[in-house]
Amino acid sequence: AVVSTQSTGGDGTTSVIILAGELLKVAEPFLVENMHPTVIIAAYRQALEDAIDMMRNEVAKSVDTSDRDEMIKIIKSSLGTKFMKGWNDLACGIALDAVKCVHLEDKGGYKEIDIKRYAKVEKVPGGSIEMSEILDGVMFNKDVTHTGMKRRIENPRIVMLDCNLEYKKGESQTNLEFMQETDFRKILQLEENYIKGICDDIIALKPDLVLSEKGVSDLAQHFLLKAGISAIRRLRKSDMNRVARAVGGQIVHRTEELKESDV
Repeated sequence: AVVSTQSTGGDGTTSVIILAGELLKVAEPFLVENMHPTVIIAAYRQALEDAIDMMRNEVAKSVDTSDRDEMIKIIKSSLGTKFMKGWNDLACGIALDAVKCVHLEDKGGYKEIDIKRYAKVEKVPGGSIEMSEILDGVMFNKDVTHTGMKRRIENPRIVMLDCNLEYKKGESQTNLEFMQETDFRKILQLEENYIKGICDDIIALKPDLVLSEKGVSDLAQHFLLKAGISAIRRLRKSDMNRVARAVGGQIVHRTEELKESDV
């Protein structure tokens, strides 16, 4: 019950424990009288339906979600018992703004608020609680793969990849035997041509930034740097999903499938 309450509401876990204990306590006399458990469970379910009906028709009231002051009051009722009580105004404002950032409504009127996937709490050592703020965007602690790549880009064209920008290794142990010195050069040339091919697929779309969930080889960094493209590698899947949601792009699994609409 506690896990379910925490995952759905995020609050009221202590109350749920006390309430569940009292409900079980009430059932004890009936168990002593050898009443069948299914009868007791049926009574609990009927009580649940009555409670929901009463809450819906007699207790609950409509709330205007566009009224910031009204929403802040509701959030305060939850945060009032928590450690953040001393910073209620700051915490409530951040919570409301975070939900508004991930709120999505399509043309059909369907609303989606997925704070688990698209809202992230990033903890930075140092500072004070008053320095906490909401960032209308995506933040992750990663640096570009090459020191010569640009770190500040305004309004970039972004390509998101779920594939390696390096030579594909064998899934099992692979042995190569070379009879001549030129054979080894041919293998190296094949690897270089492969990397150049996937980089050319990316460069053709003229992006400013490449984000990859996998690795980016030194050779790929060289080709991207020459084209003036910055690259960040080994991003988490969750971070990539947030970037895709924020910029409206698509995560692509193969570079040859890249098209303008994915940028």
